[in-house]
Amino acid sequence: MPPDLFVTTRTPNAPIHDFRERKVSPQFMLILGLNMFHADASAAIVQDGEVVFAIAEERLNRIKHYAGFPSLAVKACLDTVGAKITDIDHVAVGQDSDANLAKKVQYALANPAKVLNFIRLRQRKQAMRDVRTLLAKALDVDAGQLRFQEHRLEHHIAHIASAYYCSPWEKAAGFSYDGSGDFVSTMMARCEGNEITVLDRVFLPHSLGSFYTMICEFIGYKKYGDEGKVMGLAPYGKPTYCQQVSEIVHLKNGTFQLNLDFFKPLGSNQGMQIQEDGTVKLAPHFSSRMKTMFGDPREPSSEITQRDMDLAFAMQHNFEEVFFHLANSLHKQVPVENLAMAGGCALNSVANGKLFARTPFRKTWIQPAAGDEGLAIGAALHTYHSLLRQPRRYVMKNSYLGLEFSDVRIEADLKKAGLGYKKLEREPLLNAVAEQIAAGNVVGWFQGRMEWGPRALGNRSIVAHPGLPNMKDVLNARIKQREWFRPFAPSILVERQSEYFEHDHPSPFMLHVYKIRPGKRAQLCAVNHVDDTGRLQSVSYEENPLYYDLIRAFERKTGIPVILNTSFNENEPIVCTPDQAIDCFKRTRMGVLAIGPFLVLKTEN
Repeated sequence: MPPDLFVTTRTPNAPIHDFRERKVSPQFMLILGLNMFHADASAAIVQDGEVVFAIAEERLNRIKHYAGFPSLAVKACLDTVGAKITDIDHVAVGQDSDANLAKKVQYALANPAKVLNFIRLRQRKQAMRDVRTLLAKALDVDAGQLRFQEHRLEHHIAHIASAYYCSPWEKAAGFSYDGSGDFVSTMMARCEGNEITVLDRVFLPHSLGSFYTMICEFIGYKKYGDEGKVMGLAPYGKPTYCQQVSEIVHLKNGTFQLNLDFFKPLGSNQGMQIQEDGTVKLAPHFSSRMKTMFGDPREPSSEITQRDMDLAFAMQHNFEEVFFHLANSLHKQVPVENLAMAGGCALNSVANGKLFARTPFRKTWIQPAAGDEGLAIGAALHTYHSLLRQPRRYVMKNSYLGLEFSDVRIEADLKKAGLGYKKLEREPLLNAVAEQIAAGNVVGWFQGRMEWGPRALGNRSIVAHPGLPNMKDVLNARIKQREWFRPFAPSILVERQSEYFEHDHPSPFMLHVYKIRPGKRAQLCAVNHVDDTGRLQSVSYEENPLYYDLIRAFERKTGIPVILNTSFNENEPIVCTPDQAIDCFKRTRMGVLAIGPFLVLKTEN
């Protein structure tokens, strides 16, 4: 794209400028963080200890959960700081195939049928370890010109680093859990100053993420990333199978174990396969024992029965019990009130919302990109602070670390699409959009820098009225085409949170679910889930002034300091560029598009 149509910012709060004006000063230290050949490939750039840009490859190549090499993300990182790959001092990768090697060999030898697969996988991973060659090829430069030092960091240490080093704390407990990474599913750590000290690991095949995925697969949700959908189904169930499902995962001395009779044997791919095109395919997880106990598995897209809902309920219940057991065990070892958390399972916002009632922890800092895209930030910051011994001064105050586009670029794309529009100043734009939301229209809201992580947090969002009883059905019919049981999220002014929700711990990254107060449920009927909860985003002026003021403008018209917020997409990665937002607006029945300072009405086009 022409440089004059593409804008980035040096820091989350810096003024807009063209990246051609940025020249890397020799005294700046630049660290490139990577998650590569793993689900949600990504890149991040850290300049003198500050995360200035981060993006998942899927936002650029439009392949959901892309798991190849993040070449486009790397280029975007370099463009942001006006650097060349030859300017990079360090490259940090959130994966180390040599980590926990003894445990891998021990498992392979105990399962002779897996030895050949293990050797083949290790050979394939070794071929992917040559970061210098991969970057040289992606950026069309001579590998001999690259001067960076390369660092490999174990998967779950990178996860914990992505939370702790972005938090404001000098001391915290660190916790990471997911399906698998470097043959580990769960890690507990003590975080203090610049150091992360590992206290305990849970090795494969025991994995709380695999437990969740297996039951999701059994009830017909077989795609990578479907776990978040089934979390929304669980409240429709009853505790019919809680006892039976507890036989699948056992609490044990501050940790847990899976009953492997319910699982297919762990393959060398550790539960998932990366296809040639970079897409992720889950390996089959459940064994015939599941069918014996619960009947035939549900086929995708078939009717969801009460059995499936009850299994989802039991799955979430037992997941929470194990999580709280682990968290309480961690607190005994690190008796502080702060918990820094990441890993794909940390996206379980229902469990996160109950943490304060079930453990002694009083505060959480959860990486907004808690899944594997966050490894890029964690590896880079760990290199800066732990390896290079540089002081901590950075706090991630918001998640707006992605691309931003100039008004010139946006207007050019609107003209190219043949859309009529009005250009408005800030206050008239906010007033006009609030008026449209209050009238029951669905608005595409495309502003500023794109969010980092899987949640739309007010810059690449679709926004709507939270108090209209039919709004959930309207959104699904017109745009989202989502399953009937999945709730939409409320964005609320942070200072009003305790009036509407039964907990006041902020949730700026939409990673906590809390009960909605009985007297407010009617006002929030479009975001009030079947169990009277909401997965809220608490919005402060400091984090996002424009979005905060939009909610305030809506409150002035309706008396409700909340708007419904869902991601700006239609069965695709969240829109990144103006033309993608415009295309989504045109092909769906979205009524209004507010893109930069421009307002587009479907009725006038």
